[in-house]
Amino acid sequence: MASHKPPPPPPSPLMADNTNTNTNTNINSNSGEDKLIAVARHIAKTLGRTETMTDDILQIFSTFDGRFSREKLSDKVDADDPTAYAAFENALKSLDRRISHYVSSDHPIWYDSSDSAAFLDAIDELVATVRDWDHMSGDKPVAACLDRAEDLLQQAMFRLEDEFRLLIERSGEAFDLNQLNHHHHHHHKNNYSFDSDDQEGDDDEANFDEDEQSIPVARPLSDYDIVIDALPAGTISDLHGMAKRMVAAGFGKECAHVYSSCRRDFLEESVSRLGLQKLSIEDVQKMAWTDVEDEIERWAKAANVALRILFPSERRLCDRIFFGLSSAADLSFMEVCRGSTIQLLNFADAVAIGSRSPERLFKILDVFETLRDLMSEFESVFSDQYCAFLRNEAVTIWKRLGEAIRGIFMELENLIRRDPAKAAVPGGGRHPITRYVMNYLRAACGSRQTLEQVFNDNGVDYHRNADNPERALSSTSLSVQISWIMELLESNLEAKSKMYRDTALSSVFLMNNGRYIVQKVKDSELASLLGDDWIRKHTAKVRQCHTNYQRSSWGKVLAVLKLDSSSLAANGLAKSLRDKLKIFNSSFDELCRVQSNWVIEDDQLRMELQISVAGNLLPAYRSFLGRLQSAAELGRNAEKHIKYSLEDIEARTNGLFQGNGRK
Repeated sequence: MASHKPPPPPPSPLMADNTNTNTNTNINSNSGEDKLIAVARHIAKTLGRTETMTDDILQIFSTFDGRFSREKLSDKVDADDPTAYAAFENALKSLDRRISHYVSSDHPIWYDSSDSAAFLDAIDELVATVRDWDHMSGDKPVAACLDRAEDLLQQAMFRLEDEFRLLIERSGEAFDLNQLNHHHHHHHKNNYSFDSDDQEGDDDEANFDEDEQSIPVARPLSDYDIVIDALPAGTISDLHGMAKRMVAAGFGKECAHVYSSCRRDFLEESVSRLGLQKLSIEDVQKMAWTDVEDEIERWAKAANVALRILFPSERRLCDRIFFGLSSAADLSFMEVCRGSTIQLLNFADAVAIGSRSPERLFKILDVFETLRDLMSEFESVFSDQYCAFLRNEAVTIWKRLGEAIRGIFMELENLIRRDPAKAAVPGGGRHPITRYVMNYLRAACGSRQTLEQVFNDNGVDYHRNADNPERALSSTSLSVQISWIMELLESNLEAKSKMYRDTALSSVFLMNNGRYIVQKVKDSELASLLGDDWIRKHTAKVRQCHTNYQRSSWGKVLAVLKLDSSSLAANGLAKSLRDKLKIFNSSFDELCRVQSNWVIEDDQLRMELQISVAGNLLPAYRSFLGRLQSAAELGRNAEKHIKYSLEDIEARTNGLFQGNGRK
């Protein structure tokens, strides 16, 4: 660190002596006063490292004693005094020699603290000299000297700029933040195929990091409390000394520029060591989505490290080097961070404006949540006026990600609406769309809080059920959105059920899908979003399908077994019983044959249905057989007409809905 010459002893004793002398001896000779003023001026100049400090000290002197008036004390020179002008020229010659010696030096001046101190002193004197003569610039010879002085100052500044750059480059080093094992969260599944139920377990997150050596193990968030000291303290105080001179000489912008061009390289190198590629928005949009997913992992990590560690460390460094020069500090900081920040924000923007296909939801949620959680960092680190545009851009892109998420839900709606009602599922089983939508919504509700934030912030009215005000009032926008999707799914399934020629099979189809939907809702966050009434209403719908199935399928068979007096004319009792039995046998046969190919996917539901079919059929069949056997005309021959015993009937009904023909 450059050590500057120690200041002369404080002025107070000197002031006291002089004052006493003057009061006691009453020296009013001109020469005595001149000397006194010269001493005061010298003290002010020596103590005052900058223009404002010198002015302040002179101000203090003038309050001590009326004779130290500002006019007398300020170094303003009388143009008519040829000796003063000669002094200006001599001072300039001597400064020229001292400064040129350093400006033309082959060695870095800041290698030696006495050199750097002497160089800065010479610059200070030059700036003060120019300031003292500036009011005389109307005088030709003075103007010529001032031009020379300005040239000399400019050379000194160019050299100072080089020294400044050299000092930063010599001391700075980019950080490899991969060594900071840092917090890194996966709250979403990696496998987004929603048409299967295989991934309901939570054990498939274990293999996330296996082959990604670049992504360190998760650590708690407190790891972001690291502060990087990018440059040693001594270097910082040297740079501060240089920056102060450059700003005083009117070279503040150049100083900020050279500072930021050096630090920007270090910062960008540090960011690239986090594994982040430099990608334009177009590059991201051309990438395969799986590659974008990998990039999102790296991006989230880099964004956290940049905003929580790198940028605050740069801010701190700027504030120390440009201490007291806030405008230069702010400008420098913005120029250092702008490139990296825009790189981070552009990536998020590319994700936000990309395709809205539903499987992208989970990674887009990651990006949304990362930006949301960094918002306070954006606000604090980019709080000054130069950085306002970066702060605003971050908010804009974060909002755009919210729009993308809402757009994905609309895309999901379109996907359901467009799913054609053509080929019905054989056997009336669960439809892939049901599986897809329910597993999708369950996975999405893992981010319920974020989604509620997205749907409540949206400015668009998602209460499309305006005709149902109670429902809109009692629920969040997210639950309205989810119940709207459920409604679309139901009407889509209704349309699909009409594709079956057999109305009983339509009921089986609706039962399968309805039961699946209710169960998926019950064992997830969807239950609290849709509410108990919804679950009750849809459980009742499944029961209604059950009833419809019984009626349309087994109603006719049961009607055959009815033994009302009109159908059993006394004269042909035996014949009509025999005919009825024949009709029953063939319809029962046919129904069992067909319905053993139908499928009920839920074991419990299948059992309930089998039991209820048997429960309706067996009592009617038992009483029919009783009647048949008691018909006197048939006598013992009754047995040979009976194809199925009660046990047979029960066994056959237990074979229903197994989907046997499909296996």
